Amino acid sequence: MRKRWEELFRILKCQEDVLIPFIRERKKAKEKRSREPNMEDSKDESVVSYVDTLLDLQLPDENRKLTELEIVSLCTEFLSAGTDTTTTTLQWIMANLVKYPHIQEKLFMEIKGVVREEKIQEDDLQRIPYLKAVVLEGLRRHPPTHFMPPHAVTEDVVVGEYVIPKEATIIINAAEIGWDPTVWEDPMSFNPSRFLSKEGETFDMTGRREIKMMPFGAGRRMCPGYALSILHLEYFVANLVSKFEWKAVDGDNVDLSAKLEFTMVMKNPLQAQLSLRSK
Repeated sequence: MRKRWEELFRILKCQEDVLIPFIRERKKAKEKRSREPNMEDSKDESVVSYVDTLLDLQLPDENRKLTELEIVSLCTEFLSAGTDTTTTTLQWIMANLVKYPHIQEKLFMEIKGVVREEKIQEDDLQRIPYLKAVVLEGLRRHPPTHFMPPHAVTEDVVVGEYVIPKEATIIINAAEIGWDPTVWEDPMSFNPSRFLSKEGETFDMTGRREIKMMPFGAGRRMCPGYALSILHLEYFVANLVSKFEWKAVDGDNVDLSAKLEFTMVMKNPLQAQLSLRSK
């Protein structure tokens, strides 16, 4: 246990060593702009970054700004929270596209019909509905986290035949919600077309209307980066499929078994044979 604590503190120190110089540079740039308001900014300095908003933040109860270490903690959360979950989901999606080549081919043909330039632009993504469907189905079938963070009940609640008492701690199994056979037809199959109905075109990920799946949580406390995560996944999947044909390695049937690490990852990581597509 002591070695684990030592390793944790070593990692935290590394984070500080990497992030603090960037934070100080942004702080210096902000101070320089305030002293010289007519100064012409460089391209990088003219962009308002996440760190800039943290430097401006005032804690009303304590009447102070955030400390450097508090900003490091928030930046680390911002950078790490969207990394592991996104890469895990991407691997699950690509594994299913390898396992089901007809889905991959349908996606490729739709991308090819929309994207005329070599580089895929953000505007292109909005015109590829099957791409959005593939990403949503990946999140439904293989949510990177199966359980939501613990919540406390503020008053006695009756759910079906059960009474959940006030101040009880509850943990929601988000994966099971997305696999509910009363909501989803054949829920354990990978079928992006289920999201292509009129309802699927404007599928509500926030849970405001109803909750059919919740890979990012739901309500006011859902993941604030869910839209960015979906955008990243669409970019990655679109580029990987448009540039390469993905095939299973000879003799490999693509094992979709899962195991729990920080996220729910593939028990046997994806191995695939890539072929560059002709232009």
